[in-house]
Amino acid sequence: MSLACLVPLLLVQAAPAAAECTASLPDKPAAAAAAAKPFYDQKADARAAMDAALANAAATSRSAVLVFGADWCHDSVALAKVLTSDAFKAEFGAGYAVTFIDVGVPQAGKGRNIELLARFKVKELKGTPAMFVVGSDGRLRNKRKDALSWRNAESRGAAATLDWFRKLKD
Repeated sequence: MSLACLVPLLLVQAAPAAAECTASLPDKPAAAAAAAKPFYDQKADARAAMDAALANAAATSRSAVLVFGADWCHDSVALAKVLTSDAFKAEFGAGYAVTFIDVGVPQAGKGRNIELLARFKVKELKGTPAMFVVGSDGRLRNKRKDALSWRNAESRGAAATLDWFRKLKD
């Protein structure tokens, strides 16, 4: 591909690429991203979702995985992609039910659903995501410090996240 083709790809500018380019750009890249279904639904009743997840855990042998994050956060999205992946579902789907709770932008004082964290003795959320695993007995299966340590979920990668669940399983 020629340099004339790469420049529009890198800059994503409105001007058409050179005629000899075979690559095509979407008309509105942001619109394509916005059309993707969010993991962390801002309009959801988060309290009802969390209560339902915990009730389901109590009624079954599955643990509730409660992920507090936001779609603007690359680490929250990276963690959500792993937890909704075929690999996660195949290995852990029978033992875990995942619920995503939108928290807005707590670092900028624009948090939402932060009061739900009080159940886990968390007063403020300094970063996203946070992931709490609650067993069918209602007890937290991971430590609070660990639950709040997922702010590097993207750099951990899928393999390390799956391995974390393998160790939790034991």
